[in-house]
Amino acid sequence: MAIEIKFTLNDADLEYFREVMKKAQGNLKNLDEPSILANAKKLSSDVKGSVPEFVSDRLQKLETMVAIIEDDEWKIPDEERTEVLSALAYFSEPEDLVPDHIPVLGFLDDAIMIELVAAEFKDDIDAFEEFCAYREREEGRAGDNTITREEWLGAKRRDLHSRMRTRRSSRRGGGSSFRSIF
Repeated sequence: MAIEIKFTLNDADLEYFREVMKKAQGNLKNLDEPSILANAKKLSSDVKGSVPEFVSDRLQKLETMVAIIEDDEWKIPDEERTEVLSALAYFSEPEDLVPDHIPVLGFLDDAIMIELVAAEFKDDIDAFEEFCAYREREEGRAGDNTITREEWLGAKRRDLHSRMRTRRSSRRGGGSSFRSIF
């Protein structure tokens, strides 16, 4: 029998998580990009299969954020790259809110933080996933060979980069953003 448990994070709760993120980033500001990516990948591989579904469901979002950085054809703009890496740095912090060795609940704080980060990067993740689907779809099509791979990918990438920034700006609407700490 499954049971569903829901909870709401109010502004004070969100501020608490912002502060936790800021503290983690302060502790890890000397980490380089390869270390940040390796630590995020390690978290994902360490917990796969050994955690409740509510955690494993969120790991895909973490893996997508790593892919956003590593995909050479996506060419994430520098500002977004820095923000994504800053968010991923949290997952390098060995001392998090709930010790990971506690059964079932040990990764609850990681799942919450992944959810908060993924919500802030929703437009980036959506654009990246659309880019990947487009690339896969177009690679399978036979067609006009007068356009290079970089040309057709570049046109789509520029469109999606522009759209993700526009959507992110309009979605913020002047409200407090968790992303602002990145």
